[in-house]
Parts: sequence; C-alpha cells; structure tokens
Amino acid sequence: MRRPRALVLTALPQSALARLGEVADVCEVEDRPSLGFGDDQLADLIIETGATVLVISNDEVRRSVLALPLDVVACMGAPTTVDLPLAAANGVPVLYATDRDSDAVAELTLALLFSVSRHIVTADREVRRGRVYRGGVPPAERHRGMRLSGRTFGIVGLGRVGRAVRWRCEGLGMRVIACDPYVSGATHSLQQLLAEADVVSLHVPLTAETRGFIGDTEFSLMRRDAIYLNTSRGELHDLSALVDALRWGQLGGAGLDHFEGEWLDPTHPLARLHNVVLTPHLGEATGASEEERAGAIVDDVARLLRGESPVYACGAVTPVGGAA
Repeated sequence: MRRPRALVLTALPQSALARLGEVADVCEVEDRPSLGFGDDQLADLIIETGATVLVISNDEVRRSVLALPLDVVACMGAPTTVDLPLAAANGVPVLYATDRDSDAVAELTLALLFSVSRHIVTADREVRRGRVYRGGVPPAERHRGMRLSGRTFGIVGLGRVGRAVRWRCEGLGMRVIACDPYVSGATHSLQQLLAEADVVSLHVPLTAETRGFIGDTEFSLMRRDAIYLNTSRGELHDLSALVDALRWGQLGGAGLDHFEGEWLDPTHPLARLHNVVLTPHLGEATGASEEERAGAIVDDVARLLRGESPVYACGAVTPVGGAA
C-alpha cells in the first residue's frame, strides 16, 4: 500500500515532524505566504505534491481544496479558515487540538496581573528613556502599585485554566473567590464577585451566552481601582465600556491578551491608556505548549491513518480504512 504524503504548511517541532514521518512521507514548504495559502493556491500545491494529509495553520481549506481526495486536514491553530460543513459533507476529517495549556495561560494571567498592579511596563519605558525622575517626582511615588497579598482575586469561569489560576493566586497570599454556574465549588454570583474582588479575571469560553456579557453595568459594579484581566477572548467584553471605565477611573487598570479579529487598531483609544497592558494572544505561546499541541495532532493523524478514531476531530469522522 502506498504511503500517504503529508504536506506541512506550518513550523512543527522536530519531535512532531519525526513522528509524522513514521506514518507518512513529509513534504515541507519553505516559501509560504505570510498570511497562508489561498484556497486555489493550496489546491494547486496539493495536486503538485500528491499530498493527502494537510497540516495547516491559517491556510484556506475551502471548495477547491476539499474537492480533492484528502485523508485528513490537521489544524495547528483554530480551524477558522476551514469550511467545516463542506469538509464534513465531503467526508474529510478535520483535526484541531482544543485543549488549552492551562498552566501557560495561568502563568500569563499572573504576568499581566504583576505588570498592571506594579506599573512595570510604564516604569521600564521610563528607565530606557532616561525619564525616571521626570517632573522631579521620585519613581517610587509615581508608580505606587497594589500589593497583592491579602487582596481578593475573583475568577469568572472555574474550568481548567481558572483552577490553575486559583492555586497560583492562593500561593501569593490572595483570597480567591469564583463564579461559575456549572461548578459547585464556585460560591459567588457574577454580581457578588464583581462587587467584592480587587482583581477580576475572565476564564470562560466564547458562546452566544457569554459574548459581550461584561459591559457598562458589570464594570460599574466593580470596585473602584480594581484590575480587570481577560486572557480568554476579547469578544467577552464591551470594549467601549472597558475604555470608558479605565478612562474615567472606575477601574485601576486592565491586562488583555486577546482582541476581536486577533487585532487591535493602534489608533484605538485603548492603546493610548497607560494603565493597560496588552499582549497579542500569547497565552499558550510557549515551546512546551507548541510541542504538546503538535504532538497531539500528529498522534491523531497516525490514528486516522491506522483506521482508528481520533481524539481531536471537529465533529464525527470515519477513520481512514475503518468505521467510526
């Protein structure tokens, strides 16, 4: 039986590449468009290489690609560029490792908390620019922050990431409270948590129910000078309401790791606020996270090619040469 050929369109760790090479002939692409291949471009490349296994990042997998005989499409990022209904209709399995690296996201949450509560980013800029004593005011007076020990940390969403954040904050000497209607250990309502917490951190999935669920009313319930953290999804809050709360002193600061469309316009009012720390979706941007995600996806490709059921399929699939 002819070995499958895998077309790899994203940088995989060597360990994952080696494992993929055990089940398929690997074909890598060096000159890849910065925004990924378009549907027609990718279809031409598949025909040229004879690939039946695709490992993609943000490449388009739509009508032209899905018209070809493929064994599997494996996504290293969210499958937002894949026509999932058409893939299902054509019997093409799509893989995506949905499990988040809870430890990495929790660590970034704390990094944002420290950065905001102790004005680290602003102070760093002043040191680099030689403006530490600007205006004749000592930096220790200008950058007085919040001591976290003894403060109350409110977790909205007590899933895997929320629990990873909880024990870390307890280790800092913080009192931790939580809100989650699906977890019995979360004893606070959202309104109670917002009114009581010195720090509010979101760790919930984006659904129709949670989209924009933090807005003017919710920010107004929070303690004055409280810190707001969101390492989940930017669409969970009303961005204009957040800017107003920060601008008018309702909140003391914010740390954000995601924006709608994975992009924040640099001219946006949020980018001009000094009490905000912004990162571009770095929650799982660690070497260990990437190796684990790539390894999980490659293992699933191997399962499919052996006729076994995958773990991380987007919907029900029929394994190659087997039954679901």
